Amino acid sequence: MDHAPRPDPAEIWGWLSEVPDPEIPVISLTDLGIIRGVEWQDDTLVVTVTPTYSGCPATSIINLDIERALRERGIDRLRLERRLSPPWTTDWLTESGREKLRAYGIAPPIDGTAADGRLAGRVSRLAGTSNLVIACPRCGSTKTEKVSQFGSTPCKASYRCTDCLEPFDYFKCI
Repeated sequence: MDHAPRPDPAEIWGWLSEVPDPEIPVISLTDLGIIRGVEWQDDTLVVTVTPTYSGCPATSIINLDIERALRERGIDRLRLERRLSPPWTTDWLTESGREKLRAYGIAPPIDGTAADGRLAGRVSRLAGTSNLVIACPRCGSTKTEKVSQFGSTPCKASYRCTDCLEPFDYFKCI
């Protein structure tokens, strides 16, 4: 940037809240909780990003979208830092993001069921053997059944409501 005053980090967070997730465009990267930090280091803006998982195929697109959004607003000295520790968890989803998922037809993760450090609990959740009750995002019924551990993306499982008979994705807890 030239001699114009540099934007405040709060303003930059606002800009990033307009960048949609490429796999679930109804929520932003900030709703998803993967933007972990925004700070100026001398004259370079550093944005810290934690992918939802280390092999996420959307990571490169997310980085390009962040760069594009910030460069369009005049940020020319920019560095993206990838932070894998602590690993992303569905606990980082904002309440607004959870509501947007539900309105879009994706059941959001159930509060308090993300990885808590106990290996057995996490293994059962990831293997799909836990007894979570997932409410249908369309009709609200808890009479649902898992169709497949994997849905339209690796971070979602496929479910079906036995009341309204609609299929839906459940955003798995990680």
